[in-house]
Amino acid sequence: MSSEKSETSVSIEFGGGAELLFDKKKNYEVNLPGNDWTIQRLLFWMKDNLLKERPELFLQGDTVRPGILVLVNSTDWELLGEAKYKLCSGDSILFLSTLHGG
Repeated sequence: MSSEKSETSVSIEFGGGAELLFDKKKNYEVNLPGNDWTIQRLLFWMKDNLLKERPELFLQGDTVRPGILVLVNSTDWELLGEAKYKLCSGDSILFLSTLHGG
């Protein structure tokens, strides 16, 4: 039996003001337990572990709010299956807000 733990290591980045909801921190390197992670599961994990305030500005139902672009390794998540995309160790996920107050 192997004592090696399985985990998925990903980089989470925020831009365009989305970082304001996450303690004004633009980059997180996270090690998620196991290797059965989708972006949807990551979103709920982020809500419980990283999101500091006003989750309604980031999440709507079980996905991100309209106006937040999600890029996985610089590719629009719409091309990858959106929330169903299975994360791989080394993936970089960028949440970019296109909404600006005024």
